[in-house]
Amino acid sequence: MPALKGTSTPWSYLFIRFLFKFVLKIFYGTIVVENADLIPPRGTPCIVCANHSNSLTDALLLVTSIPSKKRNMLRLTAKSTQFGRKTFTSWLIESAGTVPIKRRRDFENNAVDNSNAMQYLMEALELGDAVCLFPEGMSRYHPTIAPLKTGVARLVSDVLSRNRHNPDFEIDVLTCSITYMHRQHFRSDVLVTFHPPMKFTPKDNPELLAPVNYDEIRMLTAKMQQQISSGTLDAPSWRLIRIAKLAARMYAPLGTTMSLGDYVRVVRTFLEAFKLAESPRVESSSDGEAPSPEQLLREDQKIVQLGIDLKEYQDQLSRWGIKDDRIRRPLSRPVILYRICVRLVWSLFLFTISLPGLLLWLPIFATTFIAVHQFKRTGPVWDTYDEIAQYKLTYGLVSFVCTYTVALLATFPVAFLTAPLVPAAMWMSLRWLEDAVSAFRAFNSLARLLWIGQPALRRMRARREALYRRVVELAVGTLGLPDEPERYFAEAGGRQKGRVRGRWASKAKYFSVRRRRKRDWNETLRLYDQVDYPDEE
Repeated sequence: MPALKGTSTPWSYLFIRFLFKFVLKIFYGTIVVENADLIPPRGTPCIVCANHSNSLTDALLLVTSIPSKKRNMLRLTAKSTQFGRKTFTSWLIESAGTVPIKRRRDFENNAVDNSNAMQYLMEALELGDAVCLFPEGMSRYHPTIAPLKTGVARLVSDVLSRNRHNPDFEIDVLTCSITYMHRQHFRSDVLVTFHPPMKFTPKDNPELLAPVNYDEIRMLTAKMQQQISSGTLDAPSWRLIRIAKLAARMYAPLGTTMSLGDYVRVVRTFLEAFKLAESPRVESSSDGEAPSPEQLLREDQKIVQLGIDLKEYQDQLSRWGIKDDRIRRPLSRPVILYRICVRLVWSLFLFTISLPGLLLWLPIFATTFIAVHQFKRTGPVWDTYDEIAQYKLTYGLVSFVCTYTVALLATFPVAFLTAPLVPAAMWMSLRWLEDAVSAFRAFNSLARLLWIGQPALRRMRARREALYRRVVELAVGTLGLPDEPERYFAEAGGRQKGRVRGRWASKAKYFSVRRRRKRDWNETLRLYDQVDYPDEE
């Protein structure tokens, strides 16, 4: 097979990738990309497929997560209703060479014709391009991955069939799992995990050549769904994700000492256990040492009851406004009072020194708040919350450009000085604001401990100890997780953005200009701990 070079990269694509790499790094606290070495090299026809839960933000994240030395361009697709509008978002989509895909739901469920789009994608693949498709076919604020549509598998079949004369023609399907800790919240964290690509050639996969048995298409689609689901949190309800995160924090209370990838995988391990326990089992004959149906039923009932008890425990923590860590590590009243004073003073100091830079942030925060507030009123949670991050990114970018321009014009005689100083001041004020918010969260939590009182905390601590024993029994005895998580996960994994290694690194990261030392991967820029999700109704 002759080497392919792929389509040359348009300047608008380079500009958009650079621009949104910067914007995404500001909006999300930490973006961790795993297994980028698995991305097929430039010139190999490749279809990139990922779960789709955050509208346009998913596509921008993939564009910026794939190194330019690996692929010079990722050909995007988007719903056709995003095109032809006189908006900044529409301009971005069209300038990046995005291919419009018509969806039946956008045309009153009438038949739609995407033959031109498919033809364009096939030609791009034959040139050695990488194209991005979201096989769920929609973006919705749901905790579960929708059943994948067969379009990607059919595209693979069509491309192989068109090149059947070249038995060594190769096309890869690269699946990717995107996990947002809190997808729409400022300064939350994101994990992007690439999986080993599936490689297809006419010689090795004659079953995909036309005329193709549709069962082969379904099997390929099912394999893609399994790969994507294996790297992210896929649950039928937010309730299960909530209790799985609590179980993971109780089992391994490491914060950012644990890598983000390990944290997501531990949460997913608990999540799969709760999902399996609540789903009906398919009866099978027991032979050898396999557990009997009665044993499985008893085990499922124990796990379901643990989930119920964890939910009640988390509900009480939420009513009190504290996290599990405050119950795990008891503090005496004098220590609480001392820490309250320290956290309050430190928070006020940081707020004070960040005020000059926050004046520059004020129009950006105000613009995005008003835009998102108005947008939320246009529909229910499941149909609007997946686009909140997109709105914040685009409105934040436009308002930043306006603010920056006004600052330069207002200081025109010394604009050469303010040009670098304005973004530097804004970045440092954001760093200090994050620390101030974190200190105030700690102050608020400590003050609530005094309000709750020691007798209630002692009862809650006894309740937690019983839950902890059950969680560890499930983790180690049933799920096969390490029995010394604090040592194992602190040593496992490598250097990773946002992660701290040991006490010295934790202290040093606190003063890092690049990023704030987080205590928990669930932290966002909020005055309260983010543990709950919007009402599913």
